[in-house]
Amino acid sequence: MTRYDAYRALMRMDKPIGTWLLLWPTFWALLVAGSGDPSVRLVAVFAAGVFLMRSAGCVINDFADRKLDGHVSRTQDRPLATGAVTAAEALVLFLVLVSLAFILVLTLNVLTIMLSFVAVALAIIYPFAKRFTHLPQIFLGAAFSMAIPMAFAAQAWSLPLVCWLLFGANLAWTIAYDTEYAMVDRDDDLRVGIKSTAILFGKYDVAIIGLLQLATLGLLAIVGWLINGALVYWLALLVAAGLFIWQLWMIRNRQTDASFRAFRQNHYVGMVITIGIALHYWLPAPLGMA
Repeated sequence: MTRYDAYRALMRMDKPIGTWLLLWPTFWALLVAGSGDPSVRLVAVFAAGVFLMRSAGCVINDFADRKLDGHVSRTQDRPLATGAVTAAEALVLFLVLVSLAFILVLTLNVLTIMLSFVAVALAIIYPFAKRFTHLPQIFLGAAFSMAIPMAFAAQAWSLPLVCWLLFGANLAWTIAYDTEYAMVDRDDDLRVGIKSTAILFGKYDVAIIGLLQLATLGLLAIVGWLINGALVYWLALLVAAGLFIWQLWMIRNRQTDASFRAFRQNHYVGMVITIGIALHYWLPAPLGMA
């Protein structure tokens, strides 16, 4: 592994799924806050910020797990676990990424800047929460959802009810898909002492994931009612529901490969919902907003 490859792997640039899972809900918020016409500048700022903060989150996660990743089959080749990158270098990289993200935030209003401190705190807390609670996915969900109030603050200078409904929907969705992700590592995590919702939920994991997905759809349905959602919006939720059902079918036997495939499929869930929100505003009636 070259130096470039090591840093690239540490930032997960070779695995963009996490960036997309963070970016799609950000687009939801920008579209709703901007009534379908968000500021192009804000879209660019938030897209760049999502990339930087997701990368920073991966770096601090690997720093926290640097002594454990070598004992987990899926993570044993990570740069910090193999020594390709030192702990000090990882911390410097984390600070550089967070600083660049903060420079972007400084181009926005005061409310957005204030919310950014909460976002950074959650990003730092999550990796260490795995040592102390079986609910680290809640911290991850909150961290992944902070872009939503930040987008509303930047675009609309307010945090209305629809903002927090989107926040709640994304929180439930993130806990669901990260539990699927944690199911992949459950046996290794039990052995090395890492806690997760996959371990906490035990034999009820599939059922609880299903309930979380139902909560996601329910909250998004309320959002649709508040924004007078057009037919295309409800069709998008129907497709998302179908994808959730397919995920539950895939993980029914709790096989690691199937659980990982189900996790990755959430990229399409986020994409479909984004398309539904966008077309709600962009298409003429009856498919779009009247």
